[in-house]
Amino acid sequence: MIKGNFFNSSPAKPRVLVAPLDWGLGHATRCIPIILTLIEQGCEVIIAADGPVKNLLQKEFAQVEFLPLRGYDIAYSRKKSWFGIKILSQFPKIFLRIRAENKWLKKAVGQYKIDAVISDNRPGLSHPAIPCIYITHQLLIKTGYRFTEWIAQKIHYHFINKYSSCWVPDWQGKNNLAGALSHPLRLPQIPVTYIGPLSRFKNSRADTKYDCCFLLSGPEPQRTIFENIVLKELETIQLKAVVIRGLPEETVVPVSQKTGVEILNHLPATALEKCLLQSKLIIARSGYSTIMDMVKLQKKSVLIPTPGQTEQEYLAAYLQNKKIFYSVGQQGISLEEVLKNVQRFPFSSFNTTDGAANETIKNFAEMLFMAKGQGI
Repeated sequence: MIKGNFFNSSPAKPRVLVAPLDWGLGHATRCIPIILTLIEQGCEVIIAADGPVKNLLQKEFAQVEFLPLRGYDIAYSRKKSWFGIKILSQFPKIFLRIRAENKWLKKAVGQYKIDAVISDNRPGLSHPAIPCIYITHQLLIKTGYRFTEWIAQKIHYHFINKYSSCWVPDWQGKNNLAGALSHPLRLPQIPVTYIGPLSRFKNSRADTKYDCCFLLSGPEPQRTIFENIVLKELETIQLKAVVIRGLPEETVVPVSQKTGVEILNHLPATALEKCLLQSKLIIARSGYSTIMDMVKLQKKSVLIPTPGQTEQEYLAAYLQNKKIFYSVGQQGISLEEVLKNVQRFPFSSFNTTDGAANETIKNFAEMLFMAKGQGI
């Protein structure tokens, strides 16, 4: 059930604002199937983003209207031990951005005649007069300490409860991907729907081209540190590999000096899916959107969490324990050793036929049309 019954007197199509968080590109990529389904259902989508997130989504949706919405511009530590402190020190800036984006939304709803909002982890994009959906897989924010986790959840729920409904991109039961992150002991007060994993991919088939695909992602400086480690390790072993740097804004492509190694800055969704399917093994960060994509494609993968990022460290350990992915730490990594261990690892698979997410989005679109006095 969605709160809010006021709709703008906009044109025939409901106008839905979609706004992903800018901490890496994962929030943007998992919004791709949401945007596609909304458009297929006849909604008019407006995307609020800037920087790399805007650049990535513009490559996928050239005809969609974009509104500039400043990101959080979070700075990350180079050292694992300082990661949490670095994030904590930026809380005042985060709260200011949340307040600013809420003021921005109040103006945008009237100016652009927006009928509904789908916010992927942007806490300030709620509006009391229209349906506003909050998407998150982190109903519990892992910090490593129970007290700080309780405080973080209390703050997070304060903002979530201002929304109409919360969509969790995971399965509801024990057969899930995010463990305690998406299945806390206490849920928000608003309706919570487990919509199943979100992936931009379709899981087709392709002939093998690469031994390994390195999928780089995440915030700086750790993305660059990871890239340098990967390229150095590739010099020590003979592989037919592709390195996708995760830099949609970069125009200069470095040339590998190693025979058999291809380097790409970025690939749009269709080309990326083909590249992943052509690879025997994927090595990537343990960001949740990456995890959902790999499960969708049923690819054997090695997860290397961003050092100090407790969410990724938890997910990597949780999914290795369930035998879904193999995981290894970044420090002192040996690619040769990783490949040997992968050969012995008993990978299990997930059933990915559940179409709950698509149905949830379709039902949401139908509700919007009905509220405007129309049917789809």
